Amino acid sequence: MTEPIVAIEGLSKRFGAVSAVDDFSLQVERGQVAGLLGPNGAGKTTTLRVLMGLERPSAGVARLFGTVVVPGSRELRRVGAMVEQAAFVPQLSGMTNLRLWWEAGGGRLADADLDGALAVAGLGDAIDRKVKTYSQGMKQRLGFARLLLARPELLVLDEPTNGLDPGEIREIRELIGRLTNEGSTVLLSSHHLSEVEQTCSHVVVMNHGRLVASGTVTELISSSGSVYVEVDDRERARAVLAATPGVGNVAIQGDGLIVELTETRRSDVAAALVGAGLRLETIMPSQGLEDAFLHLLEGQEVSV
Repeated sequence: MTEPIVAIEGLSKRFGAVSAVDDFSLQVERGQVAGLLGPNGAGKTTTLRVLMGLERPSAGVARLFGTVVVPGSRELRRVGAMVEQAAFVPQLSGMTNLRLWWEAGGGRLADADLDGALAVAGLGDAIDRKVKTYSQGMKQRLGFARLLLARPELLVLDEPTNGLDPGEIREIRELIGRLTNEGSTVLLSSHHLSEVEQTCSHVVVMNHGRLVASGTVTELISSSGSVYVEVDDRERARAVLAATPGVGNVAIQGDGLIVELTETRRSDVAAALVGAGLRLETIMPSQGLEDAFLHLLEGQEVSV
């Protein structure tokens, strides 16, 4: 069996009397783009710092490529990490910043994947301009280029779109899309739920340092709330669904129905309609990731 790229098991981290992470677990398989979600103070950054060997866990383990992470682990060489905004020398060009950073690690730029990194980052001729002339989005893309010089197998990104405007956020989303198309594995934390919904294949939700839910984006969106359905006979479908166990309120919306799911799944709704001889035209979640996220945290105290 192939080991997951990231495996965190029963992780706890305390800072004195404060518990930042409490018995938290997650896995990221090769090729996934996993989003780590949670309100401020949920423990996302602490979890990533333990994963990168920057903090020692109070309990539990974090593994990269099947090996327990400790400070200086060889497996960290296979990881590219960017915590929040990338920092550079503003008076130097983007290219000079990349060269100095690479050579500071003891390597020659000729041995780095410079062409591949620049192709993904998409900076064009701007790579030869001084970084002080860059927008924040361009600095983030230069940060991605720096990460990619070593051909990492895993990217760990902590709030990669923090402080960016909508256009810059789209640039970073497209950049991550190019990486995933090339088979990269990505673990990122973010507050931008709409971006996570468009970028990630899998999501892990945490609060107060504990796991709340995990699964594919589609699974989390569909696991609660309601669905929108269109059928050939709306009134008959409304009567069928009203008598279906696990279905709450059924309301007309436009050409279809909004069906509240209380203790059932979307597939059960579809089966009930088809089983009653109705022609099912459309069935889809009526909520997005933000709605599902808020539903999962409903009734929980949220850190600020």
